[in-house]
Amino acid sequence: MIAGFCALAVAELVAAVVRPEAGPVTAVGSAVIDRTPPAVRDFAVRNFGTADKLVLQLGILILLALFAMAVGVLALRHRRLGSAAVLVFGLVGAVAAAERPEGAPADALPSVVGAAVAVGVLYLLVGRLAPDLRPSPAAREGDEEANGILDRRGFVVAATAATVASAVAGLLGRRLTSSVQAGASASRHDLVLPVPRSAAPAVPAGADLRIRGLSSFITPNKDFYRVDTALVVPRVDADTWQLKIHGRGVARPVTVGFHDLLRREAIERDITLTCVSNEVGGPYVGNARWLGVRLDDLLRDAGVRPPSKGGPADQIVARSIDGMTIGTPVETVMDGRDAMLAFGMNGEPLPFEHGFPVRMVVPGLYGYVSACKWIKDIELTTFDAYDAYWVQRSWAQEAPVKTESRIDTPRPFTSPKAGIVPVAGVAWAQHRGISRVEVRVDGGEWQTARLAAADTQDTWRQWVWEWPAASGHHTLEVRATDGTGATQTGDRVGTVPNGATGWHSVVVDVP
Repeated sequence: MIAGFCALAVAELVAAVVRPEAGPVTAVGSAVIDRTPPAVRDFAVRNFGTADKLVLQLGILILLALFAMAVGVLALRHRRLGSAAVLVFGLVGAVAAAERPEGAPADALPSVVGAAVAVGVLYLLVGRLAPDLRPSPAAREGDEEANGILDRRGFVVAATAATVASAVAGLLGRRLTSSVQAGASASRHDLVLPVPRSAAPAVPAGADLRIRGLSSFITPNKDFYRVDTALVVPRVDADTWQLKIHGRGVARPVTVGFHDLLRREAIERDITLTCVSNEVGGPYVGNARWLGVRLDDLLRDAGVRPPSKGGPADQIVARSIDGMTIGTPVETVMDGRDAMLAFGMNGEPLPFEHGFPVRMVVPGLYGYVSACKWIKDIELTTFDAYDAYWVQRSWAQEAPVKTESRIDTPRPFTSPKAGIVPVAGVAWAQHRGISRVEVRVDGGEWQTARLAAADTQDTWRQWVWEWPAASGHHTLEVRATDGTGATQTGDRVGTVPNGATGWHSVVVDVP
């Protein structure tokens, strides 16, 4: 255990010099995420929410502890064999780090150095304990107690020295990491957002029904859902950030810096985002006011034409700092909707966990095919030529948001009083809008709910139905109809491959 702690502490120090994402726990965790089947990933998101990464990291540390104990038992009997096992485990971390999409050969260094330190510490400490297992001649002559005390003292001194030195290394690593990230934090703190040339209209009066238990119309940044694969949130310095646009049909390759974006015409829009992992009635949907620049304008500046106008590329592959790839239809981005490269969220610079300094926002598409955070590269290609990250893992290439609705209040398994009970929630069908919401009780007739004022077709819409609740055990269901007249299906389908369907239901007991 002591040798394992030393390995992780020293590896963190080395990772601070290389890059934080190269640390062995992060590297192995990222490799696990990359190889996790969609069903398992959905289970983790559904049961642990945004804590899924913490659970994964804790699981890795627990396995490392068990491995360390097993190797320790082995090393007490076969010191060289135990040391070899540590090297093998270090090799796993090194390969996991170097094989990441954004990885480099240097990313293997933290795991390699950490494993070497673990071998040295293990070899030293086992040597101190060896006399206890293989008594010396002095012990066999009756001086066993004194001999044991001497070796235990040596072990305690060596173990304490190794632990203290490793703790210092770990703390120094954290300091170095914080120092490296200080520039990114300063660039966000000092950022003054530009005044949008095209501002979002004021949220209409009546768009937020302000009913207790109902999601607010604008989701605060601190409450906005986060679903991604980044075990370590990238902290990118806006002053050094660049975006490249290149690939098929790009007549003039473009490289823009952050301040280049700020000098372009900014737009501000209210847009609801939805994660494809959102189960029926799930929490992974939120509405925010985004500030950025039009993505289609940047593409046209690079000479890009959509397929409908003869362009050779039908897919945008957006690449993130953390190695994520997101595939988005070129036609959709360039059809006139407010697809943007956003740098502001709800009146402040993007939070780091939501993509600072720049992310993609495309209304009407699930996030895994549109909402690339920490974006650094845009390549024009075709769907036939390249499968993005999630497509390689059994998700659909194209995924427009499905019409969905959710009951926010009353909560499941609560006991509202008999009488008039407000049944309220939200419904969404981005880029189509919501035209009707209906509620029914215990499989009865559908009742039309009152809709809140509509903001835009790209935002969700609140609704409420006044239910004359009678005593008993009841099931409430909701369905929505979008702006095209299509009503949400009641067929229950899971999230894979392109989003869940079904009516959300809530069971309550009225006394």
